[in-house]
Amino acid sequence: MADKTIRVLLVDDHQVVRRGLRTFLEIQDDIEVVGEASDGAEGVARTEELRPDVVLMDIKMPGTDGIEALRRLRELENPAKILIVTSFTEQRTVVPALRAGASGYVYKDVDPDALAGAIRSVHAGHVLLQPEVAGALLAQDDAGGGTGRGSTLTEREREVLGLIADGRSNREIARALVLSEKTVKTHVSNILMKLDLADRTQAALWAVRNGAAG
Repeated sequence: MADKTIRVLLVDDHQVVRRGLRTFLEIQDDIEVVGEASDGAEGVARTEELRPDVVLMDIKMPGTDGIEALRRLRELENPAKILIVTSFTEQRTVVPALRAGASGYVYKDVDPDALAGAIRSVHAGHVLLQPEVAGALLAQDDAGGGTGRGSTLTEREREVLGLIADGRSNREIARALVLSEKTVKTHVSNILMKLDLADRTQAALWAVRNGAAG
């Protein structure tokens, strides 16, 4: 089981919140809390130091907030999946975090079992978007167009893109298309390059907007 354990870092400026998250997550057999941070700057440093699989990140923190921390981690090309844990429900707060590279978000009053499920989901490569936020992202992207770029994709890349839009991880895509994970990673990289997108979240949204989803 050790090689399947999901290593998690907690980033929140409230110690009580971090303590509550740690207390629950430590009873999960497949999740290990490897560290904590009290602001975004410390969160970036600890992420680079500890190399967690998933980071639970608050948005609103003094000093460096969660969105700026996300941008720095993207610049560093850190592979950790970022799951936003927030008390804010407004799209104007959540959407920038998703655009900065978060794999999804949950609210701080989320059911504990649902939180564990969300961690496992983003770790597997899935994107967690509620419909109203996905709609907001799509509306913001409409001005940029981009439909024509899809003509540069190969048939196989279109298949991979459709499965990304379905929330499939690279491993699941490899199984579905009878490919190696390395080959799937190459297809994903090519898709992002050809469509001028930054990450899987944007790829999934592009697929939905342009009718490439399954």
